[in-house]
Amino acid sequence: MKKFLPLIALLLLSTCLDTSRVQAQCTAENTAFSSGETLMYDLYYNWKFVWVKAGTASMNIRGTKYDGKSAYKAQLITRTSARADKFFVMRDTLIAHIGHDLVPYHYEKRALEGKRYTHDQATYSYRSGQCHVALSRKIRGRAEATGTYTGHVCAYDMLSMMLRARSFDASGFKKGHRIKFMMADGKKCEPKVIEYRGKKTFKMENTGTKYRCLVFTFLETEEGKEKEIVTFYITDDKNHLPVRLDMNLNFGTAKAFLTGTRGLRHPQTSIIN
Repeated sequence: MKKFLPLIALLLLSTCLDTSRVQAQCTAENTAFSSGETLMYDLYYNWKFVWVKAGTASMNIRGTKYDGKSAYKAQLITRTSARADKFFVMRDTLIAHIGHDLVPYHYEKRALEGKRYTHDQATYSYRSGQCHVALSRKIRGRAEATGTYTGHVCAYDMLSMMLRARSFDASGFKKGHRIKFMMADGKKCEPKVIEYRGKKTFKMENTGTKYRCLVFTFLETEEGKEKEIVTFYITDDKNHLPVRLDMNLNFGTAKAFLTGTRGLRHPQTSIIN
């Protein structure tokens, strides 16, 4: 389950030539969300061919200040249920600060997953015509790794990537369109790929609500072969809400379904009555 929400994202990467342009190229108009938005999810795990509720997740976005600049603070919290804790404990908190122009400033993830507790951080700066990211990871308070990324291509973490992607215009995509991007964790920045799978109307299994959605699949390369990690459904409206995720994880398959929203910026016109 630990990979699902980081993957709700699309973005284009571009080259930058000088200090002012590198940050300008990382900017985008926010057309999808506003301060005060909250999204809530139920998590399900396939246990011996039976789908059981495994936990919950919530994400909220609030206006704040970061280093003296107006910003958004996004916080994502995931928790497994007491029943699921018998098999796999997950207590994750992810926090990202981004500018109103969707430029990433800072990211951290505190994660208890099984018996492993990690604390990842990524801090962004823009100078000398490049994007710079300082990375660090601690395991149970002890430094495990540090890293840096410097390049002409903008880098994003799990949350800033998702927020940037929600304002992305996919109207010109055809099935099979592939998007490459850089994603930062506590140790490194790596190239990733998302493939567009077209449009689909489906009924939510937990609420019965029907949505018009854009469908994407997140791919990773392992030993030279691409592997489908997550297929996700994003509402085909101005909100671009991730409403369903189908996940192939190392320990099985899982799903996440949107259960509630507050403070949406736009009407949910993708809902089919």
